[in-house]
Amino acid sequence: MSSLDARLTAALKSRRDRSMLRTLEPLSSGRSSTNANSNAAQATLMDPVSDLEPSRPPLIDFSSNDYLSFGRSSLLRQNFLRAIQSFHPSPYGPSASRLLDGNSSMHLDFEGRLSTFFRSESALLFNSGFDANAGLWMCLPAQDDYIVYDEFIHASVHDGMKASRCPKQRRRAFRHNSVNDLRKILRAIVREDAQVEQGTKNVWIGVETLYSMDGDLAPLKEIVMAVEEELPKMNGHMVVDEAHSTGLYGPQGRGVVCALGLANRITVRLHTFGKAMACSGAVVLASSLIRSYMINYARPLIYSTAMPYMNVIAMREAIEMLDSGKGDLVSWRMKLADLRIVLTHQDNTCELQAANQVHSLSTMLLNQLSAFLSPTSSPISLPPTLNLSAPPPPPLDPTTSPVATTLVPLVATSPIIPLLTASPRRLSVHLIEHGFLVRPICYPTVPKGMERVRVCLHASNTTQEVRDLAATIQKWAYDERQSKTKQHL
Repeated sequence: MSSLDARLTAALKSRRDRSMLRTLEPLSSGRSSTNANSNAAQATLMDPVSDLEPSRPPLIDFSSNDYLSFGRSSLLRQNFLRAIQSFHPSPYGPSASRLLDGNSSMHLDFEGRLSTFFRSESALLFNSGFDANAGLWMCLPAQDDYIVYDEFIHASVHDGMKASRCPKQRRRAFRHNSVNDLRKILRAIVREDAQVEQGTKNVWIGVETLYSMDGDLAPLKEIVMAVEEELPKMNGHMVVDEAHSTGLYGPQGRGVVCALGLANRITVRLHTFGKAMACSGAVVLASSLIRSYMINYARPLIYSTAMPYMNVIAMREAIEMLDSGKGDLVSWRMKLADLRIVLTHQDNTCELQAANQVHSLSTMLLNQLSAFLSPTSSPISLPPTLNLSAPPPPPLDPTTSPVATTLVPLVATSPIIPLLTASPRRLSVHLIEHGFLVRPICYPTVPKGMERVRVCLHASNTTQEVRDLAATIQKWAYDERQSKTKQHL
């Protein structure tokens, strides 16, 4: 064995011995909660596409990021295939960087469409959310700038910061979602650097709107206010990652920034298409000046082959699904009594959001879990940020318009519900054995002591599936308590 092989083997063995080894497992086929024998000519948003591996035991998907169930929509599939068939000369290519021969009119037109949809001055496509985050963070902060970021920010942001010109001593994390800690750090920077106080040096602030591990939303409006108050010289620049909130919040799923009316107060936004949009790729939304700068300095864009035409078509059809309002029909195939209204305020109007079924299921599951999970004796606990502090939204009244005229106060819900447990693998195996696809999240993905099983809800999940999932979790928690009790006898 060579010295290289010995080193790599030892590293992998160490991870295996500590139950940290990552592997690529075959995809489990997901069971749809709708009729699989639907007529293709009558396709609707929720009709499933055939399973990739029909011979495998069906599992109900509570794991993927396909929040709106676009990935199993035969309507979206038909729209995509129709667009592919009408595209000439070929949906393959372009086989070049966008700075050489890969910058087609399709890419430019779609960027224009995205800037209009997301209410931004301009848009720039990237091949992945990772590339977009890494690219913007490595090139925008200058050597004399500061970076302040939420401690739970995406790994791609960390990679981008490390590759930036901003030195480590100028990169500072604030406690997760703590506006007070953010203020303390900003005030300390202003005190120690007169040029920041004078507005001649910039401070970049990085947050997500919906965090993928804890499933909690950032207090974005309060964060924006804190930045503007502590850095009044307009040298505080917010970079907001909406990877997990795209499609779930705001008018037509435009995200939390648009839901709160903050688009003009955010310097850079990032939306991805690999989650609720069931595609791949990402878009950076910013001023035309920042777009031009990134075209010249963002290395993941400069040195990558342009996104294939077929990818652009897939992303375009997913956006059209949202913008046309057909995404709002996502829950009408469920029982009417299961529907809930999720309202946001934008330009003094309220809109029924495309993700109402997901938010309804989230409230339902949290209610059921909270009923039997004791914070002191249960082997499973919920993050305190997900404890319900208000009743769920009222049921949809079929005799009235689906667009309400008054705001309904509610706690913003999340499609991501982490089950904190010291035995995530055992809980995951138990759920898989009972027909639910749910994955464990272990160290080093999360810190030691914060291991969990992460439940992701989807528009195609039914209330009965959620009830069954909750009952199966409850049974495991009960058996774990009984086992520990016997061990102490």
